[in-house]
Amino acid sequence: MKLKQRVVLLAILLVIFIFTKVFLIDNLDTSAANREDQRAFHRMMASLHVELDPRLDHTLQSPWEIAAQWVVPREVYPEETPELGAVMHAMTTKKIVKADVGYKGTQLKALLILEGGQKVVFKPKRYARDYVVEGEPYAGYDRHNAEVAAFHLDRILGFRRAPLVVGRFVNLRTEIKPVATEQLLGTFMTVGNNTCFYGKCYYCRETEPACADGDIMEGSVTLWLPDVWPLQKHRHPWGRTYREGKLARWEYDESYCDAVKKTSPYDSGPRLLDIIDTAIFDYLIGNADRHHYESFQDDEGASMLILLDNAKSFGNPALDERSILAPLYQCCIIRVSTWNRLNYLKNGVLKSALKTAMSHDPISPVLSDPHLDALDQRLLSILATVKQCTDQFGPDVVLVEDRMTLSHL
Repeated sequence: MKLKQRVVLLAILLVIFIFTKVFLIDNLDTSAANREDQRAFHRMMASLHVELDPRLDHTLQSPWEIAAQWVVPREVYPEETPELGAVMHAMTTKKIVKADVGYKGTQLKALLILEGGQKVVFKPKRYARDYVVEGEPYAGYDRHNAEVAAFHLDRILGFRRAPLVVGRFVNLRTEIKPVATEQLLGTFMTVGNNTCFYGKCYYCRETEPACADGDIMEGSVTLWLPDVWPLQKHRHPWGRTYREGKLARWEYDESYCDAVKKTSPYDSGPRLLDIIDTAIFDYLIGNADRHHYESFQDDEGASMLILLDNAKSFGNPALDERSILAPLYQCCIIRVSTWNRLNYLKNGVLKSALKTAMSHDPISPVLSDPHLDALDQRLLSILATVKQCTDQFGPDVVLVEDRMTLSHL
């Protein structure tokens, strides 16, 4: 065989090899990943309903020790959590041994210590379920039920980045006041026949207390993350200015994402994809108030974006604030696993799944039907946004494998 013919033959074999690698092997890998995503979805659906049961079989550990061991850099709790019901039961029933004003912030909350030394954050009920918060998408008081709903949505989406939350009724007179610090106790008052408190925070006012129904106050409790995982606060690159007439750069610069991609920690690693996951999460719940976010300290960008403080959500079911999706429609990338999960949840599955997940909660029903209906409508908007991206740039650019870093972008 002449040299020229051998070269041509080698070139043909090389093309065949590349074709096999790109179109066959990679497609097999993708199919395997898609099948695993589908299996994970079915596992999630099978474990949606969590019974609040105090029993902890096959362990001598406390619920608090179990929950602390769940936390790792990329998730707050694992996919399979047979002890979840016991931990949440403890959160809603364990004796309160100390009550203090909440950690610094803008909204009313209390820091409780439960029997066994576990810290939880208590957010009181401020609105009836059918109350509609008018005005800006970040207006109004924190909604305690929004924290409960957001936690279960985090489970359903498969992110597992939100701390555990459960509803709880507390007797302010017998459970809180006897163990309250002087600082918290000084904010208690009686309005009519109801016990109230206004706490200490940036917007806390004596004229705007949270009031119980008599002595019994409905609220949510959020499990404090273990102290061995200190948090680091970051300014959200798509944060708002909160100043009338002054826009943030992302609100007028359509190429803003290109600048973000050149800035640490968004230039490589998982953080930018976490930002986009969070935008999808926040759009679904109607949270336009994530001006900062937390990760674990000293993580060099490898930690998850932790989904803390979700109470400025589920305010107005008729308001779909599209600007919350700016990271998605400006960057036009999304994790394959997130894309798959969103598709599994369409056609009413999301509403049904969230309703089932929340049905066990002590403050159930957690959300009114209009808010549940809004979730399904917002999901369609997210899917349409991703389709616009794939139509413009192609699925190979938009759909990013979970294991892939972003240094190539």
